[in-house]
Amino acid sequence: MTSPPATKPYDPLRLCVYATIAALAWLLGPIAVVGFALLGFAGYLRARRQGLTRSKCVLRDTRLVLAYLAILALAGTAAIGWRVYQLLS
Repeated sequence: MTSPPATKPYDPLRLCVYATIAALAWLLGPIAVVGFALLGFAGYLRARRQGLTRSKCVLRDTRLVLAYLAILALAGTAAIGWRVYQLLS
C-alpha cells in the first residue's frame, strides 16, 4: 500500500516581505515611506489606466488606494522637510 502524496507546507513568503519592508522603513524612516508610496502609486496608476477598478487591497477601489498612497507620500515628504528644518535650526 502506498501513502498519499505529501502536500507542500504553506510558505509564508509575504510575511518575510512585510518584515523586510518594515525593517527598511525603520532604518530609512520617511525616505522609505515616500519611496514605497510613490512606487505603489505608480503601479496602481498604471493598472488603473489599463482598466483595473477593483483591487485586492483592503480599500478595494483603486481611486481610494491612489489617494491613500498620495497621502502617505505627502506625509513622508512633510516628515523629511521637518527633519531638515530641525537640522538647520
